[in-house]
Amino acid sequence: MTFSTIAVLVYGILALVGGIIGYQNAGSKMSLISGTITGLLLILASVILFQGQAWGFTLGLAVTGLLVVVFAIRLVKTRKFMPAGLMSIFGLVTLAVMLTTN
Repeated sequence: MTFSTIAVLVYGILALVGGIIGYQNAGSKMSLISGTITGLLLILASVILFQGQAWGFTLGLAVTGLLVVVFAIRLVKTRKFMPAGLMSIFGLVTLAVMLTTN
């Protein structure tokens, strides 16, 4: 298991859990739906990466990149660090790990 696989898996779990927490705290169905979809896609990408298939890297990179952009825009709009700033930082770290270890 590579660092890329672990980073994508952890970020996927964070996205999934974050969507659930967003729904519980704010009643946001959009948080639940988007967190579930992106979290499961990232977990799927990590499983595919673990199996050694190259398209798992592309999937993980695309979903992580999309989340970084979405959370960065949300951070600029709301100026609240939680959760947008934290998820942006984790996403950037995940991208950095993926791009430097592959």
